[in-house]
Amino acid sequence: MKIVIIDYGAGNIQSIKFAIKRLGYEAVLSKDAGEISNADKVIFPGVGEAGSAMKMLRSTGLDKLIPTLKQPVLGICLGMQLMCKSSEEGNTQGLGIFDVKVVKFNDELKVPQIGWNQIFNLESQLFEGINENEYVYLVHSYYVPDCEETIAKTEYGIEYTSAIKKDNFYGVQFHPEKSSDAGAKILENFLKLEMRS
Repeated sequence: MKIVIIDYGAGNIQSIKFAIKRLGYEAVLSKDAGEISNADKVIFPGVGEAGSAMKMLRSTGLDKLIPTLKQPVLGICLGMQLMCKSSEEGNTQGLGIFDVKVVKFNDELKVPQIGWNQIFNLESQLFEGINENEYVYLVHSYYVPDCEETIAKTEYGIEYTSAIKKDNFYGVQFHPEKSSDAGAKILENFLKLEMRS
C-alpha cells in the first residue's frame, strides 16, 4: 500500500510518519502531483495559519489537485479546516470540498483549546472499535460548526464538529498521531478504507 503525506510546509509531518510506521506501514512525503494521485491513501496534515497554508498550496497547484483525488484522503487539524469552503482565520478561501465555513471560538473561551477532550456521536467506519466519549488530543482556535457531513463531535463551550466525511474525504480536528491508542486505531481504520471507484 502506498501512503503519501502531502508535504506543503505546513504539517506536523514527522510525528504522523512515525505513527504510521508504528502501525507497520511506510509513508512517503511528497508534493508531486503524480505521486499523490497514484497513492492508495493520502494524508493532508496541517499546523499553522490558514491563509499562509492556502498560499503554499496555491503556489504548488495542490489546491487544484486535492479536491480531484479519488482515493481515501484524511485531513488532520488545519488540513481538515482547509478542506472547507472558507475560514474566518485570515478570511481565507479553502478548497471547498465541504460546504461549510470554519469559525473562531467565542471570546469567552480560552483559545487555543489545547489538550485532551472527548469525541462522541461517532458515525463512521473511521471510528470502528472506538468508544463513545473517547479522549483525543486537540490544539485549535477555530472550529467547524455542526453540519450535514459531521461524523463526530466534541464539546468546548459549544458542541462542534471534530470529524467530517464526504465521499472519499475525511477530516479530523484532533491529532490522531498524538492521541495514544485511540488515535492509532483511527489511523489504522483509515488505512483500511476501500478506494472509491
